[in-house]
Amino acid sequence: MKLLLAAINAKYIHSNLAVYSLHAYAKEYSQAVREGKAEVGYREFTINQSLDEILEELYQEHPDVLCFSCYIWNITYVKTLMKEMKTLLPDIDIWLGGPEVSYDGERLLTEYPELTGVMCGEGEQTFSSLCDYYGAAGCTRASCHGKTDSIDVPSICYRQEKICVNKPGEPVDMSKIPFPYSEKLVGNLEHRIIYYESSRGCPFSCSYCLSSLDKTLRFRDLELVKQELQFFIDKKVAQVKFVDRTFNCKKDHAFAIWNYILEHDNGVTNFHFEIGADLITQEELDLLQQMRPGLVQLEIGVQSVNQDTIREVSRKMNLEILKKQVLTIWKWNNINLHLDLIAGLPYEGLDSFKHSFCEVYRLYPDQLQLGFLKVLKGSNMERYRDKYGLAYRSYPPYEVLFTKWLTYDDMLELKTVEDMVENYYNSGQFVLSLQYLENYFDTPYEMYSQLGNYYKEHFAKQAKHTRIARYEIFLDFFHEVCSTKDDVLKELMTMDLYMRENMKTRPSFAPDVMGYKKVFQEIGRVCGRMQAQHIDCISAGTWDWLVKQGITFEKKTVCLETETEDKILYFDYDDRNPLNHNAKVYEISGGNSR
Repeated sequence: MKLLLAAINAKYIHSNLAVYSLHAYAKEYSQAVREGKAEVGYREFTINQSLDEILEELYQEHPDVLCFSCYIWNITYVKTLMKEMKTLLPDIDIWLGGPEVSYDGERLLTEYPELTGVMCGEGEQTFSSLCDYYGAAGCTRASCHGKTDSIDVPSICYRQEKICVNKPGEPVDMSKIPFPYSEKLVGNLEHRIIYYESSRGCPFSCSYCLSSLDKTLRFRDLELVKQELQFFIDKKVAQVKFVDRTFNCKKDHAFAIWNYILEHDNGVTNFHFEIGADLITQEELDLLQQMRPGLVQLEIGVQSVNQDTIREVSRKMNLEILKKQVLTIWKWNNINLHLDLIAGLPYEGLDSFKHSFCEVYRLYPDQLQLGFLKVLKGSNMERYRDKYGLAYRSYPPYEVLFTKWLTYDDMLELKTVEDMVENYYNSGQFVLSLQYLENYFDTPYEMYSQLGNYYKEHFAKQAKHTRIARYEIFLDFFHEVCSTKDDVLKELMTMDLYMRENMKTRPSFAPDVMGYKKVFQEIGRVCGRMQAQHIDCISAGTWDWLVKQGITFEKKTVCLETETEDKILYFDYDDRNPLNHNAKVYEISGGNSR
């Protein structure tokens, strides 16, 4: 009896903790698996693969029971694949599980006759019990049992003579879930994100989130967590991303893990946490300040600064404390910060969202995620959609179209801003240029909005642009919209570009350096490891502006040399900032580096 778990991830870099966990749990606790009556395996794919390719590989496995892990990004694929698999293997049983189907089982069984059942909620114990059910039967339900056979497994919805919904099972003990990663699996995930879970459930009740429905907040034993983190540290994996919904909701748990990571840092591994910034204690701040740059990154869901909105979605957040903590962490320059906003929440109109955007933007996160409300099945937001005049797409990911407060035209404007933020701000390639350009606009939102309108006026929506083209468009926008030929922006763009990339060909907007050729040659003789393409010239006027802004490199304010007007920079691409990957920058004057 062969049971196969199938995951279809959104990107190659992602991995699927759900199938690893179900696989490990069944091997540990299923009697049928231990006795060899049931065989369990898993396969991973991505939505970038063709349906034909996935179908072929699933068919070649010839499973008796096929179980799909379902999310908003893959459910359309899954619905198609289960139809085709049933055609190819008529006796196969097909089960679905995951957040996209847990609250929609009866409808799915009604609409899809090829579907055997749905596993609702967390799946470890449910899947293990299904392994025992099939192992005892020795064949599939479809081929052996007929439609009247009942399945005594909690937390499932399945088709008998009618659709049956079994009672929910008890929450899984987090400390009894076997560690799903082996040396071989980690080796196979070398260039992908490794997901890890130290807690389940959420103490908060945000109406747009499915985690708010699970009030059985549970934590994995800390000694187990430390052992498992040491495994990742020993293997020097690139990134471990905790999937805990609010990692620091239990202070002693969070502090112990952060402290362990600090004390056992291998200089390579990065750990990602989703936290409530307003929950951070001073003790935790003192600990986080000691982290190696790049050891930790923090994702913080602000969502909105409109207090009516925050109350309506039942979110608990002290905005002033959040701002204070974020700015404190930002000043250390050792932790990558991601801040999130959600457009389409109740009581948030366009003007309100503009205000939320500017407030969060001025906290200077490394990444600003401008997301759009997704009305998830089973969420309270779905339940109250009529109250909010909430219209959303009928297909995944069920993104908001309009509300009582935001029109569809407003949404399209926000989509344009989102695109510009992603390409210019979140790319990290225009840090100095954006900071300078902002001086010409009343608000950061207005800057991105006008930049987006410039794109719409001059380019087709689907047009693709190279990195250099983005810079050139940025400069053209500046000249046209701001009506100035200020050369400072050209020099800052050159600096932004050279900090990220060792250019073999000088861009068209870079200042002319031919007059400095002899100077470069002399510096090359003095500093043998230097190469001419590492060097650029920045005028004294631009240096004045940089110093006034407090621009820093490696935590030191750039030195302004006043003895001579010429300032030459050396970019060391072998020594990059682990947070933003910028090259280390040296100022050279008169043949001396500083």
